[in-house]
Amino acid sequence: MQNRYELKSTGGLQKALKHPFSGFILIGVLLVALQVISLATGGAWPKSSMLNGFASVMIYAIVGYGFTYLLGYAGLASLGTAGFVGLGSYMTAYALRNLPGIPYFAVMLAALLVSLALGAVVGFISLRIEGIFLAIVTLGLSEVFYQLFNNWLDFTNGPNGASISKFPIFQTFFDMSRKDAQSAFYIFLVLITVGLMMLTYNLGRSSTGRAMLAMKNSSSAAQAMGISLLKYRLLAFLLSTAYAGLGGVLFMSYLKFSAPQNYTIMFSLNILAAVLIGGSRNLVGTFLGSFIVFGITPIFLQDITFFRENPWVINVTIGVIIIAVVMFYPGGLVQLTGNIKSFFKTRIADRRLYTYGEED
Repeated sequence: MQNRYELKSTGGLQKALKHPFSGFILIGVLLVALQVISLATGGAWPKSSMLNGFASVMIYAIVGYGFTYLLGYAGLASLGTAGFVGLGSYMTAYALRNLPGIPYFAVMLAALLVSLALGAVVGFISLRIEGIFLAIVTLGLSEVFYQLFNNWLDFTNGPNGASISKFPIFQTFFDMSRKDAQSAFYIFLVLITVGLMMLTYNLGRSSTGRAMLAMKNSSSAAQAMGISLLKYRLLAFLLSTAYAGLGGVLFMSYLKFSAPQNYTIMFSLNILAAVLIGGSRNLVGTFLGSFIVFGITPIFLQDITFFRENPWVINVTIGVIIIAVVMFYPGGLVQLTGNIKSFFKTRIADRRLYTYGEED
């Protein structure tokens, strides 16, 4: 009876560990552990710059999760992501500087609503065009945003950029010290990142995600099945722009500075690269892709003299990785990981057969 109970418990544990949420939670635990170790060592390791790098990776990964709805599920290409991130960032700076006492979550909600409104406009446009033409239209939209950020001085402070002095909530409401507020906001970022991974996964596995996939595979077949292209294309853009706007809010809240040069076409292309490297519908892969594209330099390489003096080497390396993944592993890192697992499983199975053959 006891053995049966132990076997049942073990089976339940194995099932839980295989659930995708376990991977999301593991990422969260590792990120929190870095902050705890830094506090325990007095900031000796990991240093503040490394933690800032991981915080940036989380913010960019959140934007990437929104992009998975567009690219991975709906099969739509957009190069306007940078504009929506910048919009959320500048709205946060403007509100916190000019509206004293405004609740932080009201600022976050306002940024989401504005992003959703503009996302709806782009979603309606996407009904008439698709493919490369949609990418070009969103590229034009990104340029419009960039010019506004660069020239709307009252709102963005132009080329000089916008900034805030305190961490929202933890300094402004709880009156923590700057160091403690930074640590608390880092944990807050981890919670949002893991929570959105779970939300995105569940939505992707729902009837909504399946409808988007059907639309991606064949829009005419999807229509024949009664799937509304208007509804699901619009929803894909709404979700993508909402995540981007939230990413902008968190960008300003943690890094506390934003400038127009942060939101050029390269930003949108880097988000696209992060999603492609990781796998367009794999959330752990998107996080790893964001780490490769946005995190390697600030976390590991910025203190190495060679890379600091030759930043082009890093860009070339990332470019080579993107080319290799697209050519040989179009499913992203998740496909590569699956191939490695299959290889080792085959080798282990062959080894067992060989061992059993020797015993016979």
